[in-house]
Amino acid sequence: MEYMTQSDKDRLEQELKDRIRKRKELSDRIGRAREMGDLKENAEYHAAREDQGLNEARIHDLEEKLSNVVIADTDVVPEDMVFVGTTVKLKDTASGNEEIYKLVGEMSGSFDSEVIEVTPNSALGMGLMKAKVGETLSVDLPRGTKSYEIVEIL
Repeated sequence: MEYMTQSDKDRLEQELKDRIRKRKELSDRIGRAREMGDLKENAEYHAAREDQGLNEARIHDLEEKLSNVVIADTDVVPEDMVFVGTTVKLKDTASGNEEIYKLVGEMSGSFDSEVIEVTPNSALGMGLMKAKVGETLSVDLPRGTKSYEIVEIL
């Protein structure tokens, strides 16, 4: 089961549609590359086959995720509780540094210097899920245990 917002689900469904439409283009590309002759030394053919394989793998991944998705109903979540779709300001209790995190169902792939995306399946995401403003949470991260205070929900 994967929790995500409706906008995350819509984005994944659109990507799935786009990748399914891309199948024809990749198939045509493979056909054109085959016409070039010897397949053993045909770089275009091998590149097209690799692209087709990556596309099919992503389609499979998207179909799997979408079959197990649960839409997070943020209307029933208390305003002071962190849930999927929530943006929070966290304070590192050791250094005092504050950073903004967004709990997302699926990473968008965009790297915004203002907001760091975390999923509910990550260590930080699990710690944040259902936490409240003012709470301090301890999270086991790859670089060691860190403590964060939830300063505010944005």
